[in-house]
Amino acid sequence: MQDFLQQDIKYLKGVGPKRAELLNKELGIYTFEDLLYTFPYKYIDKSRFYNISEIDPSLTHIQLKGKILSFRFEGSPRRKRLVAEFADPTGSIELVWFQGHKWIQRSFQTGVEYIIFGKPVVFKGRYNIVHPEIETAADQKERDFNASLQPLYSTTEKLKNNYITSKTLHKIIGNLLSQVQDKVSETLPDHLLEKIRLTDLKTALINIHFPRDSEILSKANYRLKFEELFTIQLGILHQKSRRQQSLKGFVFSKVGGFFNSFYRDNLDFELTGAQKRVMKEIRHDLGSGCQMNRLMQGDVGSGKTLVALMSMLIALDNNFQACMMAPTEILAGQHFNTITRFLSGLDIKIKLLTGATRKKQREEIFEDLQSGNLHLLIGTHALLEDPVQFNNLGLVVIDEQHRFGVAQRARLWKKNEQPPHVLVMTATPIPRTLAMTLYGDLDVSVIDELPPGRKPVKTLHYYDTKRLPMFGFLREQIALGRQIFVVYPLISESEKIDYKDLEDGYEGITRAFPPPEYAVSCVHGKMKQAEKELAMRYFIEGKTHIMVATTVIEVGVDIPNASVMVIESAERFGLSQLHQLRGRVGRGADQSYCILMTSYKLTTEARKRMETMVRTGDGFEIAEVDLKLRGPGDIEGTQQSGIPFDLKIANLGKDGQILMYARNVAERILDDDPDLTRPENRRLRRIFNKAQKTAFDWGMIS
Repeated sequence: MQDFLQQDIKYLKGVGPKRAELLNKELGIYTFEDLLYTFPYKYIDKSRFYNISEIDPSLTHIQLKGKILSFRFEGSPRRKRLVAEFADPTGSIELVWFQGHKWIQRSFQTGVEYIIFGKPVVFKGRYNIVHPEIETAADQKERDFNASLQPLYSTTEKLKNNYITSKTLHKIIGNLLSQVQDKVSETLPDHLLEKIRLTDLKTALINIHFPRDSEILSKANYRLKFEELFTIQLGILHQKSRRQQSLKGFVFSKVGGFFNSFYRDNLDFELTGAQKRVMKEIRHDLGSGCQMNRLMQGDVGSGKTLVALMSMLIALDNNFQACMMAPTEILAGQHFNTITRFLSGLDIKIKLLTGATRKKQREEIFEDLQSGNLHLLIGTHALLEDPVQFNNLGLVVIDEQHRFGVAQRARLWKKNEQPPHVLVMTATPIPRTLAMTLYGDLDVSVIDELPPGRKPVKTLHYYDTKRLPMFGFLREQIALGRQIFVVYPLISESEKIDYKDLEDGYEGITRAFPPPEYAVSCVHGKMKQAEKELAMRYFIEGKTHIMVATTVIEVGVDIPNASVMVIESAERFGLSQLHQLRGRVGRGADQSYCILMTSYKLTTEARKRMETMVRTGDGFEIAEVDLKLRGPGDIEGTQQSGIPFDLKIANLGKDGQILMYARNVAERILDDDPDLTRPENRRLRRIFNKAQKTAFDWGMIS
């Protein structure tokens, strides 16, 4: 079957070179196999025929059987429309076409029985259907695949303009299926099909495109989703197993003076239960003899940095160096200041390396690193530079890792002959299904508890009409000595997107909060680094009351005195991003607030986002809602790194149970047959090898 399916799509009946070129560019369909695995995104039930007398405005689509009585033209010569009077024994309805008039009149005649399908609308007191689907009743009976559920396929405007509609795709897929049926080879082993009662591949492919009823469609759907997720998990788990077997890790055999002194003398509060649990998991990894590759998830303010520091102290106690890499100079500087305060009084040498570090300081750092005199190095991408050579690097901590490219992280990995232990941490809570797929080769720890005494941020949703009362509230907060963030989605006005922009907002804020009584600063991504840092420093030092900013402050700003976060045009942001922005406040002892400002015109999805933010502060719950609303490709914090594969049919937001089951099945098979060499797993070996040809070895980097 494989040779047949790898044929160029232009050789399929109904395609040809011109259509093939469009399918290549618009949908990425190059071969017969690409087309076969282009699945519908939804189905319309066409099992029922309505009488014209039953038409109701609430019906989204309707299917009728009747005859065309007459054709006529209406409208001006330049905006002419073709109207057909269509009738059944219970009444009549108008069919309307705004283009393709000659083809319609040539193709359809009066007095012939037709099947009509479309959306009924009311115009001038009468029902009509604009550009209906239409075919003769005789043609419907003669079709090879008579399905009551009509699939809809994703198309583009360019395809539609070239008459390649969802219906066209369905027709050419039918042409392919009529040729390929006897050539479909099963991909999953018989023992798996029997054990979990899966539909065979041939039946699944036919019924995903031409389902005879909803029950058959459901079985086909499950089979194809399971195989897709199972294949991915098989590859991820195999990589993880290979890494654990082949990559030996430095053994950190003791917890010594640095750790104990810090815990006894410098830590003046109790760790949360979640921090203790995660610390125990990390401690086990560091002493196991296998290289640690662990993802530490934790909501904003849950204490990830402290756990990372304690892990680095264990490295120091075992005569190794450690480093921490952050995506921005602001965040790296904050980590440096926080850790320096934590380690006060301990004989630990710690330095900060960023793009702004002066040449003389850099040379001292390089020298101390190579000699082993420098224990901890914290920095940005500057850590990846060739002159940065460690004497004995034992542990690497990477913060907000999605902001680093794969090649960048791999360079840090190779700073040692033997790879160091790796701890990845993120403040963007990742839903379980996404974590199992994006980070399935990493061990995952979750800090799901906030330190005691922290007051939850109160979140309020205001419409633009409440702006003056909102300004009054901000003045009250400033009078109490607090500071305020005001965040905008755009830097300058866009004609296409009617959202508040930062430049206009900054002017409005300075008018409402005029100097010298109030000081307002501004930060955005297009400013020079020095200007940005100066504005940030003024705000950190309390010299400005209000910081007007874009999302550059989303990560890495820790200002306990900032108690209010105002997010303008909040409907423009995704849920995870809103949650990250909210996390910039609530870091001090005072009650903090997040105010979501929106227009009245909200989509159903935007309204759901606002309601979720007001209802909960749980980042993991928010991430789950975000995944369901937007899908994995749009989630802030994962989009930048991208999912390293295309999901053809499965949806991580909706198919979590299938994913978890597929992973469990893959684990059991690999436990029993790690390299898939047994005869009964021959088919699995084949699909595994095929998947590996295009897969990046994600297991070999953090």
